[in-house]
Amino acid sequence: SAVLNGIALHGGLIPFGGTFLVFSDYARNALRMAALMKQRSIFVLTHDSIGLGEDGPTHQAVEHVASLRLIPGMHVWRPADPFETAVAWTSAIARSDGPSALALTRQNLPPQTHGASHHEGARRGGYVLWESAETDGGTPELILIATGSEVQLAMAAAQKLGAAGRGVRVVSMPCAEVFAAQDAAYRESVLPSGVRKRLAVEAGVSLYWRAFVGLDGDVIGVDRFGESAPAAAVFEYLGLTAETVHDRALKLLA
Repeated sequence: SAVLNGIALHGGLIPFGGTFLVFSDYARNALRMAALMKQRSIFVLTHDSIGLGEDGPTHQAVEHVASLRLIPGMHVWRPADPFETAVAWTSAIARSDGPSALALTRQNLPPQTHGASHHEGARRGGYVLWESAETDGGTPELILIATGSEVQLAMAAAQKLGAAGRGVRVVSMPCAEVFAAQDAAYRESVLPSGVRKRLAVEAGVSLYWRAFVGLDGDVIGVDRFGESAPAAAVFEYLGLTAETVHDRALKLLA
């Protein structure tokens, strides 16, 4: 990471390098210095959650995405599929005033269905990925906010709720820092302030998302270290499933 910063400072090249997300702890000072010096270093940090699986809690990132988000000037992208990954990569290359970190999964993720407006929405850090027919472009009853590998869980839960007649919106937020920097009108169009029933889902510590869901919302996260088991088993054991999202959403709607 320090070498990347040196290349960026020299100029002429856009440097990028990669390692497991959990090992970003060893590179913390270089990551911080990249932000402090406003250098275009790109850090590709893979195996981004308990989805790592059998290597166990020593290698499963839990607090790391949240801690990287706390570095001023660092853009932390956690894309949900190849489409969002491409947007994250091009955004990191286009940025000239600071570093970007891409938190990518080990496990395969299903591609989501994207509309014409989604490229611009993803580029702005967060966007409406899906709404139930009951919402019909209006104000939803409930907003599900998710990133990365948990977007598929939010989508599955939302579609089940929509089939039951509930007005649900799914917001994918690949980069919360970029979203927070958008104008108030755009942020309001994605997360209407009048919708107090919000549920955020991310396979990491939950504290960061409390500001997005408010006092009336809820967060499904991982506020403990993981376990050594196949990824699907760890997700189920720690309660990160579409069924859990659906049930917690119903509780908010009650």
